[in-house]
Amino acid sequence: MADRSLEGMALPLEVRARLAELELELSEGDITQKGYEKKRSKLIGAYLPQPPTANGAAVVRCRLQHSEGAPRRMLQAGNIGVCDIRDAAVRERAASTAGNRPLFYFRFGVDQALPPERRAPVTPSSASRYHRRRSSGSRDERYRSDVHTEAVQAALAKHKERKMAVPMPSKRRSLVVQTSMDAYTPPDTSSGSEDEGSVQGDSQGTPTSSQGSINMEHWISQAIHGSTTSTTSSSSTQSGGSGAAHRLADVMAQTHIENHSAPPDVTTYTSEHAIQVERPQGSTTSRTAPKYGNAELMETGDGVPVSSRVSAKIQQLVNTLKRPKRPPLREFFVDDFEELLEVQQPDPNQPKPEGAQMLAMRGEQLGVVTNWPPSLEAALQRWGTISPKAPCLTTMDTNGKPLYILTYGKLWTRSMKVAYNILHKLGTKQEPMVRPGDRVALVFPNNDPAASMVAFYGCLLAEVVPVPIEVPLTRKDAGSQQIGFLLGSCGVTVALTSDACHKGLPKSPTGEIPQFKGWPKLLWFVTESKHLSKPPRDWFPHIKDANNDTAYIEYKTCKDGSVLGVTVTRIALLTHCQALTQACGYTEAETIVNVLDFKKDVGLWHGILTSVMNMMHVISIPYALMKVNPLSWIQKVCQYKAKVACVKSRDMHWALVAHRDQRDINLSSLRMLIVADGANPWSISSCDAFLNVFQSKGLRQEVICPCASSPEALTVAIRRPTDDSNQPPGRGVLSMHGLTYGVIRVDSEEKLSVLTVQDVGLVMPGAIMCSVKPDGVPQLCRTDEVGELCVCAVATGMSYYGLSGMTKNTFEVFPVTSSGAPVSEYPFVRTGLLGFVGPGGLVFVVGKMDGLMVVSGRRHNADDIVATALAVEPMKFVYRGRIAVFSVTVLHDERIVIVAEQRPDSTEEDSFQWMSRVLQAIDSIHQVGVYCLALVPANTLPKTPLGGIHLSETKQLFLEGSLHPCNVLMCPHTCVTNLPKPRQKQPEIGPASVMVGNLVSGKRIAQASGRDLGQIEDNDQARKFLFLSEVLQWRAQTTPDHVLYTLLNCRGTIANSLTCVQLHKRAEKIAVMLMERGHLQDGDHVALVYPPGIDLIAAFYGCLYAGCVPITVRPPHPQNIATTLPTVKMIVEVSRSACLMTTQLICKLLRSREAAAAVDVRAWPPILDTDDLPKKRPAQIYKPSNPDTLAYLDFSVSTTGMLAGVKMSHAATSAFCRSIKLQCELYPSREVAICLDPYCGLGFVLWCLCRKLLSLK
Repeated sequence: MADRSLEGMALPLEVRARLAELELELSEGDITQKGYEKKRSKLIGAYLPQPPTANGAAVVRCRLQHSEGAPRRMLQAGNIGVCDIRDAAVRERAASTAGNRPLFYFRFGVDQALPPERRAPVTPSSASRYHRRRSSGSRDERYRSDVHTEAVQAALAKHKERKMAVPMPSKRRSLVVQTSMDAYTPPDTSSGSEDEGSVQGDSQGTPTSSQGSINMEHWISQAIHGSTTSTTSSSSTQSGGSGAAHRLADVMAQTHIENHSAPPDVTTYTSEHAIQVERPQGSTTSRTAPKYGNAELMETGDGVPVSSRVSAKIQQLVNTLKRPKRPPLREFFVDDFEELLEVQQPDPNQPKPEGAQMLAMRGEQLGVVTNWPPSLEAALQRWGTISPKAPCLTTMDTNGKPLYILTYGKLWTRSMKVAYNILHKLGTKQEPMVRPGDRVALVFPNNDPAASMVAFYGCLLAEVVPVPIEVPLTRKDAGSQQIGFLLGSCGVTVALTSDACHKGLPKSPTGEIPQFKGWPKLLWFVTESKHLSKPPRDWFPHIKDANNDTAYIEYKTCKDGSVLGVTVTRIALLTHCQALTQACGYTEAETIVNVLDFKKDVGLWHGILTSVMNMMHVISIPYALMKVNPLSWIQKVCQYKAKVACVKSRDMHWALVAHRDQRDINLSSLRMLIVADGANPWSISSCDAFLNVFQSKGLRQEVICPCASSPEALTVAIRRPTDDSNQPPGRGVLSMHGLTYGVIRVDSEEKLSVLTVQDVGLVMPGAIMCSVKPDGVPQLCRTDEVGELCVCAVATGMSYYGLSGMTKNTFEVFPVTSSGAPVSEYPFVRTGLLGFVGPGGLVFVVGKMDGLMVVSGRRHNADDIVATALAVEPMKFVYRGRIAVFSVTVLHDERIVIVAEQRPDSTEEDSFQWMSRVLQAIDSIHQVGVYCLALVPANTLPKTPLGGIHLSETKQLFLEGSLHPCNVLMCPHTCVTNLPKPRQKQPEIGPASVMVGNLVSGKRIAQASGRDLGQIEDNDQARKFLFLSEVLQWRAQTTPDHVLYTLLNCRGTIANSLTCVQLHKRAEKIAVMLMERGHLQDGDHVALVYPPGIDLIAAFYGCLYAGCVPITVRPPHPQNIATTLPTVKMIVEVSRSACLMTTQLICKLLRSREAAAAVDVRAWPPILDTDDLPKKRPAQIYKPSNPDTLAYLDFSVSTTGMLAGVKMSHAATSAFCRSIKLQCELYPSREVAICLDPYCGLGFVLWCLCRKLLSLK
């Protein structure tokens, strides 16, 4: 190729000016590249010299690396020179997100003609222009830096007096010390695409190369588009003058970057970050390059900035390229039905928030107590050594008697033993199974809090992260698979358990614990002292101050049934215990009665953690005792003079029911009754009723302290115990209609459609709380608006383990004001609670995000619906208050479903009376319809470990149709209000009209065709048999014992089965009967009147063996002969059946008096009874002479009474079976459950024909 360098050319000034104008026109998009080439060739064609011989180029292999914080990146290697990088930030992001770091290959040329001072650097802006012009991959060299400099400088001569808006860039020089070429070691050139010689070889062949320096002329970087780009761009030129060879850098960039970010805007991009390019045998030096504030300023090859205006055409093209070439996948599946649905219009009278924007509420300052321990392990060590005989935990048996008393000394020593054995007795010394920081599962029953407490603190001492979970009683427990998924994601390989629990786990016949569904493989380790080794005297656990290491992981079940792990750090654990101690006023040696689950939530925080920090005595009441004696916790409060009790509202409710049998109750010792579910709407009724009954027993009003909590934010708020009995608790009577729109409106208690809520106290010490909008940007709510409560504090969860995306949306929330300003520089945590901050800083909770149901644009909380349903005679009908409320999607909107367990003695009349009253109550109070109300027998809904209803499993059973309710009341007409709109005449020609017009005019719009059966089943042995009778014979010989059919009765047990050889032999006997008794010939039609079963199938193949044409007919119903028998008679007559085959029972039915009253029984063709078959075999089995002969007739009756028959040939029948096998991927090993009638259509094909391809059950 001719050298187009203008270095040695004596071009006239007008030619240079014209070249500059062409450059500007091309950059602005006013002319095309082809036009530019043509005009430029005319201008300089006469001035081009002959090119000398090209020299080789050195190849350098470089690797793109990510370096944080470098303002600019450049290349420096030996005497190669300095290369500025274009689109640095784009490449840096792509390299950091790629699975493998990309390789870039550069070919550098040797330039002895120009000194480093005159070399034109390539700036980011100019490189982008190069990239746009050279992206086509052509080897055009008019864009080398010296040519571009000469051309543009001539055009800029007229604008020297113009002041630039940015500082002039300085010349770029190589910062590398000049060395001789003999001392330079060339890099590896094996990666080059062409072998053009190395740098060292070039220095030996050129006399002046030792005095010159190696400098890279320019580097055209290519912006990364899409997910994977592979581009090769190269150019090589030579410049004349002084006889020295001059090479232009040949750049070859090969990228393979998996980047899914949007492509960069090459017209407005300004690089602020850079990418460091390293050579294997060179050093990298960073250097600050000038930054420009104007994105439209570009640089020429000599570094002279010019004003390059980007034309609208180029910008439009770039914006088009930035858009995805294909629409998103979901747009291919847009349901046209959505356009027909009635759009719910917003209520113009709906209430709207009118208050001022709320302010973040700050809790009291967390006090610093001098004797507070630096960590929870240090507190255990203190009490275990100072007060070893002080009681820590007392467990109860099912009779209410003390089973075991765990002292602080025993807790300390046994926790040390567990820690030592976890670290040193699992695995080997070289490869221990558990290391500090690993996760282990704690699997302990609810009646053994002592063993669980020892294991928990043993993990803390060993710096191992405990994950408390429930005991898997069976392999199919509700939610057990999701628990296993959590353990697998946490990398749990060891499960700590007690001896009794280990013996109670399900075991295989070999005595091993099977792997539960969805669980990882676990090593079960018993933590009883008799199974553990005593630690050496010199071994002592490393107890350090609380830090940001993970202390434990608490599992949380989401609305969809998935289980997440909330990580709590050691500093958050300690701070939370300190905040609870300050808020509740805990002191040493206090007694607390705990009825809650000690593995999570409030029961764990108060009964296991905070109690140890304050050396309290915990009385743990197991759930099994509560079921036997609901009043047991009150008895223990009286017996131990407990100061604090942790209960739920259901415990208070059942205590009210059983209190009549108990005397001598005195609750005057209680100073704090913590209601863990005080945020639920029905808790206030339980609290009020409990206070009314037990106020005469010494219970004070100020003792009842509801609290609000969540796994993510721990304790959100709690009501403080006060000494002022005259101060009433806070409560609000809110309009239910306003709450459905997220607005707080105070109403009167006389109305039915109101919700009375109680406060859950003040914000926790050291925390900040605010309320944000549940959807969209976390903007602060107004003072009269309901939002999601968010907390900013040290004592909160840190993350969802292993889920960074969900963690960012929940644990890293930055609330903003209406103007967009952030409330705080510290992140907030979403609590999942819906509420508001009322007067005096009191926190009110009106629902949960997991229970939120949005129906027709209005919010309804599942807890509110439950409270309303339970208020309709709960004690008389609903069994133990077990009721579940959830929503399902119908016609693109949520619909409410209520499922309840009814009492065993309830009648059907009582059930529907109760359901009708529930529907009326919900409609009048909540103004919403119920889609379905289902009642199931008692103790049939899936349960949680503590006896509650497993909501997600119940919903899944409802969606699968496996709920098996005994009474159902469906009311779709009251709640499905967005039914499809009636069809309307289109005002103009629409797409449907265009399609119809094309069809009428005979234009083919589209067609679809399936795969060719002949090319797919070449290797199938059944392919060589064309007729079904032949296939059955082949199956009977090759796989005689293969079970083809299994018939189940109404109880689900196997009634009958049929193998290949059994069907073949039975068909032979039927064929003999047709030929001998029926005297039928080939092609005669035979009506088969059988109930669904084996007899029908055998009769069908018997007809094929005899050469007859079978017609399957549904038998008449014995209890409705008058209407069903005429249909049978009509099919027999229309099909011109020469014979009728059936069973003996149906044969009697056809000749009965009832049948004679409906039809003329004398007009029946000969009827053959197949219950008594001959024992002979046919002389030969019929084989059709032509595949197009008739195989069977398929008769069906439409809903309008129209009878239609389809003739099916042997070829069509065989092809139909093969296509079903291919489409449904049916093989002989498959089992398919068929619940279709075997008389016509697909049901008949699957019943009778496809048996040669699959095994049916």
